[in-house]
This record gives sequence, C-alpha cells and structure tokens, in this order.
Amino acid sequence: MNNLLDDLNPAQRQAVKHWGSPLLVLAGAGSGKTRVLTYRAAWLVSQGIAEADQLLLLTFTNKAAGEMKNRLEILLKDLGKRITHFPFSGTFHSFSAFILRREADKIGLPRSFVIYDADDQLSLIKNLIKEFNLDKDRFGPGMIKSVIESAKNRLIDPETFLASAQGSYQEPVALIYQRYQKTLRDSGALDFDDLLIYTIELFRKNPSVLEKYHRNYRYVLVDEYQDTNRIQYSLTKMIAGKKGNLTAVGDAAQAIYSWRGADYRNLMNLTKDFPNIKIINLEQNYRSTQTILDAANSVIAKNEKHPVLKLFTKKGAGDKVLVYRAGSEIDEAEFISEKIKQLVDFGGLDPTKIAVLYRTNAQSRPIEESFIRYGLPYILVGGVKFYDRAEVKDVLSLVRVFYNPKDNISWQRIEKNFGKRRRDAVRAFVEKDTDRDRKTETLLKEILVGSGYLEKYNPKDEDDYRRLENIKELSSVAKQFPDIGQFLENVALVQQEYFAQEKEKNSISDKAVRVMTLHSSKGLEFDAVFLVGLEEGLLPHSRSMEEADQLEEERRLCYVGMTRAKKKLFLSYAKKRLFFGKTNYNEISRFLNDIPQRLVNFQSSDLCSEDSWDNDDDWDD
Repeated sequence: MNNLLDDLNPAQRQAVKHWGSPLLVLAGAGSGKTRVLTYRAAWLVSQGIAEADQLLLLTFTNKAAGEMKNRLEILLKDLGKRITHFPFSGTFHSFSAFILRREADKIGLPRSFVIYDADDQLSLIKNLIKEFNLDKDRFGPGMIKSVIESAKNRLIDPETFLASAQGSYQEPVALIYQRYQKTLRDSGALDFDDLLIYTIELFRKNPSVLEKYHRNYRYVLVDEYQDTNRIQYSLTKMIAGKKGNLTAVGDAAQAIYSWRGADYRNLMNLTKDFPNIKIINLEQNYRSTQTILDAANSVIAKNEKHPVLKLFTKKGAGDKVLVYRAGSEIDEAEFISEKIKQLVDFGGLDPTKIAVLYRTNAQSRPIEESFIRYGLPYILVGGVKFYDRAEVKDVLSLVRVFYNPKDNISWQRIEKNFGKRRRDAVRAFVEKDTDRDRKTETLLKEILVGSGYLEKYNPKDEDDYRRLENIKELSSVAKQFPDIGQFLENVALVQQEYFAQEKEKNSISDKAVRVMTLHSSKGLEFDAVFLVGLEEGLLPHSRSMEEADQLEEERRLCYVGMTRAKKKLFLSYAKKRLFFGKTNYNEISRFLNDIPQRLVNFQSSDLCSEDSWDNDDDWDD
C-alpha cells in the first residue's frame, strides 16, 4: 500500500489515511477526488479495518459507480487481496431499491414492487388530469410531475402539501399528488423518489433493520456530496449512524444542479451533524494550466455563500486565455470553426479533445450551422441537434402546411402532437389566410398564436422553458430568411447534413468535436474549451440575475466550464446577438469582467475594428 500511497500528494495521502472520525474532503476541480475515494476504500481493506463487503460506495450515476468499483478491484488486486465479496457500489436509488427488495414488507409494500420511470409517471398524471377534469393547457403533466418531485425532495407528503396548498393552481395539484401517491400504492408501484423516501421510512419505523445495515456497512463513502438533496442527506446520516464512519467528497464550487433539488449546503450541514468531522482540502489540480486556474479562481472567488478552494498546479503557466469579441453570433460561430480548424490542422490537436460549451440549448443553432459549412464533424453531447428537437419540428410542421397545405406528413404530425382541437385551429388559419408572401418572422408569430401551440408549455417548468427558448430561436432563423420558401429550404439542407452525419456517426466519432451545454460538461475534461456567449442575460442567465443564490450558481456554472480546459481556454462574447428573433446589444458578462487582464489575450472581430480594447468601458482592470 505504501507504494500506492507514494502516488498521492500530501493532502490526498492525509485523506486516504484519516482515522477516528467522519471525514469531509473538499476536492477542487481536477484534484483527483475519485482517486482519493477509491484509495481510501482500498486502504481500509488493506489495513484490516474493514472487509470489502462492509464498504458502501455511493454516487450519482451508474457509470461513475461502475468506475469506482472497477478502480477499487484493480487496487485490491495490486495489493494481493483476494476478494470474494465486493462492496456495494451504486447510486442512492439503486442502494435503496436493494434494501427495499429485502425489507419492503415491513412497511406494507410488496417486495415485488415495480418502479415507474418518467414516462410511466407522466402517463399516470395525464390520466389524473382527465379524471379531475382539469384544463390540460394550464395543468401540464410535466409541470405537475416537477411539483410532486420537488415536494418529495423536501420530504413533504401529500397530506402536508394539501394542508398548505392555496389558490386555484396549488389546490388541484395537491389533490392530484394525493391521488397519484394512492394510485402508486394500490398498484404496488414506486417512483424513483419513493425508493429513497420509503427506505427512510423503513429505517425510522424499524430500528432493528437500520442496526442490521449499520453492521453490514461499517464505512460509507459518498462522492459528489454537493449534489445531494434533503432525502439523500437524511439517508446518508441514517446509514452512517452514531459512529459516523462517513467519508464525503465534494466541492460546493461545482454545485450546479439546484433545479434538480441538489443543495450544496449539505456539505456545511455535515459539520453541524458531525461536530468532530475532519475537513481536508484538495487544492492541487492535475488537469489545467495555472493561467486557466487563476482565471477560473477569479470568477468563483466572488461567491460568498460557500467555501472556495484556491486551486494550484505544477503544470506551469501555459497559454493566456483568449477572449474573442465577436461582431455577432454568426461571427462568433465562424471564429470557433476557424480556430478549431487551425488547432486540428496545424496544431495537431485531437478534435475529440475539443469542446464548445454554452449556457442554453438554443445557442447551439449558429454553432451547428457553422460547423456544417466548415465540414467539421461534431457530436452533440447529452442533447438533440437543433432541428431534430421535437418542439422545433412541431413548429416547422406549422410553417410547412401554411406554405404547402397538401403536405400530409406535416398534417399527420400536427394531429398527433397538437391534438385535434389545435389541428383544426391550424387548418382554419391556413384556409382563411392565403397570403403566402408575408415574411417568415411574421408568419411564425401569427401561426403560433393562431394554433395555440405555446399553451402546451409552462415557462415556470425548467424543461418547458428550454423548449420555449428553442422555439424562440427559430425566430432568429426566420429573420435571416424572410422568404418562407428559402427559410424551409435552409432548414431542409441543414437537416440533410444531420442525416448524413447520423449515417456516419460511428465513423466520425473519433474525429468529432464535442458540443454541449455547461451542465452536460460536468465531470469531463478537454485539451481545448470554447465557452461562448459570455454576456449579461446569457451567462449569467437573465432568469438568475435577481436572486443572489441563483446568481452564485451561474458563477459556479461558469467556473465548471472554465475548469474543463486542460491546455487552452477560449472565451467569447458578441457585440450584438440575434437571439430569439431579436437583435440584442448585451453588456459583457460580469464573470468575464472579473478576470484580470494580465491573464488574457484579446482578439476582436473585424466587425468591431472601429472599437479599441483600450477604450472598452465594459472591461475593468
């Protein structure tokens, strides 16, 4: 084991060998947190402190859990340990399901319970909306599902929720929540949140069962602890028990999932619930250059509500961060395409090690279209290409039937996805209005209103809001192609390129640039990163600018994006941006403004040549 410990830096070694109290490891980006967690597990086994199957390894994805288990198996094998029973390594949900399959009858549940996935939940909620005779436009199943999940994440049961519900929206939703939960119970079914909730109920009502699992799992090790919600925090506390043999690893500066119920404050709450907890900071970064780290530190240091680690590296200073001031969103996309061509063709960079990151899904459109023009293969990670998104295809079908009322395929899509009432409204609009010469942008607005399509979406729902953003972004394309025929032709040409790339997907995966939202980039790393749209209203997003907590999360999101870069970091913003069909003159992002000029090389588009960086009032020293 000493040979393995030689691979660790002093802080990592201290964390691996800590003994005698709970441990909280605050691990900065690229600091080797998973290595520390797996080495600590191996150390506990190698020292005879615990058998391998007495360890419980918890994280947030099955992939991450599998990687931890594989790493641990390799470490133990290298130590000459012959293990016949391996530790449980999985997600909170898989662990809870494992417990309930054995103990569910103790709280009146069948051990043969089924687990409802998201589609099952939505189907059930749709049935209940009909049963309660509610307006399906006002009471969308997706929004109600989000409300129920939020309540469960805060451990609010249906009765408590109903007792506090007020108004013409909350009260019907509370009744649906109550009936939803009863239907699940009657059907011998659980949703994913129930897996955690019923496990907690099991332990509370059956102390002897909890004690059994205390004996079974003497050491609990949890990764990405900043992403835990209230239920997961409670479950961790219960399973760790009074002895508090808990190791939690996390970084508040990388907490970017509050909209899923994650609460970074759980990191600090551990210090209250386990007063003797040992805190060790991992601040040595093994990923990025010091210049990239200094730039990222200057952004995250402005957050005041959580601990901020100051990262350092032994990799050297590296290149300065390149900041590009674009004339427009198209100019920004062209710069990215040209720079990637240079990095690959002349710099020898592997295109799969290059990523383009953005705040909102709708920002992918000009980047995708530019890549197609430049012949740059790309893979959209964790998302769907712009013109393949369901809501975009829905709206395009509206435009197509107006342009060509004989388009039966589009009519079929409208009937299937809009419903007969909206289909009839569209048909009446098409038959009544025969002016085919109007501008695309005008048609788009009128047909969306006439069809009532936007009523499907609730802007307060996170997923619906993203869909609305994509629909609005179609207005930007409409502005570029005011002739309806040319608009549809452009879309068709781009879609044809999508089809061609999809056919070649396997052959291009080893030479394709990665394109994704900032949220999707968490846990990844790249040699070169392009972080685009650093403007007020985009990053930070306009929805976050009035709430201090949300603004701090936007800052964390920017920080996560910057720290994905290993060697080269490119930041860009546009002097003007056609976004959602409107030309905006946004101010430079406050996050960009936080980076000292000594860390940055500036480059300005020829479209901004009349301006001088020296006279740019947006940028502070």
